[in-house]
Amino acid sequence: MPELPEVETARQGLEPHLLDRRIRQVILRRPDLRWPIPGEIRVRLTGQKILQVRRRAKYLLIDTANGSAIVHLGMSGSVRMVPAKTRPGTHDHFDFVLESDLALRFNDPRRFGCLLWQADGETHELLRDLGPEPLSEQFDGDYLFRLSRGRRAPVKTFLMDQRIVVGVGNIYAAESLFQAGIAPGRAAGRISRERYAALANAVKDILGHAIARGGTTLRDFIQPDGMPGYFEQELQVYGHEGEPCRRCGRPLRHASIGQRASVWCGHCQR
Repeated sequence: MPELPEVETARQGLEPHLLDRRIRQVILRRPDLRWPIPGEIRVRLTGQKILQVRRRAKYLLIDTANGSAIVHLGMSGSVRMVPAKTRPGTHDHFDFVLESDLALRFNDPRRFGCLLWQADGETHELLRDLGPEPLSEQFDGDYLFRLSRGRRAPVKTFLMDQRIVVGVGNIYAAESLFQAGIAPGRAAGRISRERYAALANAVKDILGHAIARGGTTLRDFIQPDGMPGYFEQELQVYGHEGEPCRRCGRPLRHASIGQRASVWCGHCQR
């Protein structure tokens, strides 16, 4: 599944083509994706100027004066800018056709993505209870330490809870815990303030670097311009179970934590 760096990479790639452009037509080729596509989107978006292209957690928000289109890439979705007259493929499910004769096209073979609507001045229920952005000032070691007190759940599960902090999925949780030297199965409430400071810094560092490198290409994800992300080549633990740790040389361990595959070094992470 595309994670925060992939979605941010998509946002950055789309923004120059979308910002201040007017939507001439909305083409919906099916009535639903993961959820039904609100019929009002055609009426609400057509003729509107795009005021901002934002990301909240793993959602893309395309803002107009009427409200915002909410796009989620799901497991295999991608967004690209194409000439408006480009013939759609089997899995091209909707287009936002711009006055520039380009179209924002959404492709999703598995149809786990979504297109939803958020009226101006409202917050969609999917976004209402989300935690802070991991690259914001609100997210730091003190914040993690305060919310973790009394929690017995594994720290990896805690870090991936979208109510705690958004957008830290399985890949980046594993990499951040490795950089901070924290075992993913350790109880969240038994980690010190100092170690949480190291973890928060690791999250910011790794996500920032992944965005700079264009995200992680796993299976289906590619950027809006068609180029792959390159952070996969720099993963330290994720996907390397049984291989030597790049720090100490011992074999990396592998187990399911919170029903998610987890890889870590039993020597370097405590």
